[in-house]
Amino acid sequence: MTETPLRDDARSVLRRMPAADDGQRALRDRFVAHLDAHPDGVLRTCRPNHVTASTVVLSGDASRVLLTLHAKAGRWFQLGGHAEPGDGTLLAAARREAVEESGLDVVLDPVPAHLDEHAVPFCGPDGEAHHLDVRFVAVAPDGARHTASDESLDVRWWPVDDLPNPDLAVLVALAVARVRAGQDAVLGSR
Repeated sequence: MTETPLRDDARSVLRRMPAADDGQRALRDRFVAHLDAHPDGVLRTCRPNHVTASTVVLSGDASRVLLTLHAKAGRWFQLGGHAEPGDGTLLAAARREAVEESGLDVVLDPVPAHLDEHAVPFCGPDGEAHHLDVRFVAVAPDGARHTASDESLDVRWWPVDDLPNPDLAVLVALAVARVRAGQDAVLGSR
């Protein structure tokens, strides 16, 4: 089996990721098993499943989330997508996607916040793809201006308590909790 740095990094990140509950633990184990079995498991060429990387971008006060209106899906999602062979790490893939889709220069928390597996009927010619999505969190710099990429119909800030896609509620709540916990830790150390 051919080892690749990106695949090795993804396995390492997932193995070290603390699982919030049994469901997240089961997904983590499934993603690692997928990568163990598929040398190309982080690339879109791996069918039907492949690992993807995404980022929940929050405002500095964690009151808003930056979402993209995905052109193919016609729904609002967090920023993210497929890893590319040039991505040295899963974190780099998530960051590249966030920067490409928003124009924002963001720094990501290196520990994933959430995992999700979902069917993606518009991903590829066979319509049988499943994304094994590893989700990171970032905070946008104050005053940063975003832009929309060709993959998006729109990119917009949304209040975290008024999301256009209710499926994002759990993910956004986890991201907000992580950012606020980090802020509390910083404030508590002063």
